[in-house]
Amino acid sequence: MLVQGSGNPPRPGSAPRPVRRLRPPAGSRSVATSLGAAAQTVQYPTLMRRASEEVGTDFAESLPGEPWSAAWTADKVIETLGPLASDERNTRIQSVIEQRLESVTVLLDAPHDPHNGSAVMRSCDAFGIPTVHVVARVESFMIARRITKGTERWLEVHDHKTAEAAAAHLLARGYEMVATHPEGELTPPDLAHIPRLALLLGNEHDGICEPLLRHAKRAVRIPMRGFVESLNVSVAAAVLLSAATQGRPGDLPLTEKRRLYARALFRSVPRAAEVLAASLLR
Repeated sequence: MLVQGSGNPPRPGSAPRPVRRLRPPAGSRSVATSLGAAAQTVQYPTLMRRASEEVGTDFAESLPGEPWSAAWTADKVIETLGPLASDERNTRIQSVIEQRLESVTVLLDAPHDPHNGSAVMRSCDAFGIPTVHVVARVESFMIARRITKGTERWLEVHDHKTAEAAAAHLLARGYEMVATHPEGELTPPDLAHIPRLALLLGNEHDGICEPLLRHAKRAVRIPMRGFVESLNVSVAAAVLLSAATQGRPGDLPLTEKRRLYARALFRSVPRAAEVLAASLLR
């Protein structure tokens, strides 16, 4: 299927094809079914989403809050579970946490495709970002475990009720909110010089909502050389996060490192919940 306005150039010597622009009703998209064909308005269900057996809203492992009871502290969890993990595993966990960044985070505005949101989560883990923020708005945030590859176990997803609540949360913690836009004044290398960066990634179809844009004083663009004018949101996220984290040393405070170390041990040691419960009885 060729989406109208896809940017395919005309063949040399041929007259340019006229583009017929339609304003589709809500819940529909305008598409051309073949080269040069008139655009047709195709009705889609309003909440049509990619669905497969690995897609779902169950990402409890990523929710804020500790997976152990209030009887435990992070230090006590480490003392109990640390000896049950191999030396290699302990070393790997500590190495990853030492490189984690508090100074960079991501805010997803109304992500639609579970594969896109999941790919963004995977990129966040790869570039050392432990926290992802989401404003679901219309649809529940969903992940695809085939795409996250287990990274939901190592990240925390903060699902904010409104755009204003998300903005207030980030601004109160000193983040500069930077939008993504094809005409942004910043380029990817500039992001590495923003002390505390919250990167805003918009909905695949509608972009970033106005309430969030009001709080973004600057925008970043990805320079391109081809006919295409934009990238998939997950690809754009990977490009921008790679640049934003370039040269940044790990900057988590010690208490946060200990907390994440305890969480990682809990996710790594088999039957960790049962081990902790049994330890309380001794």
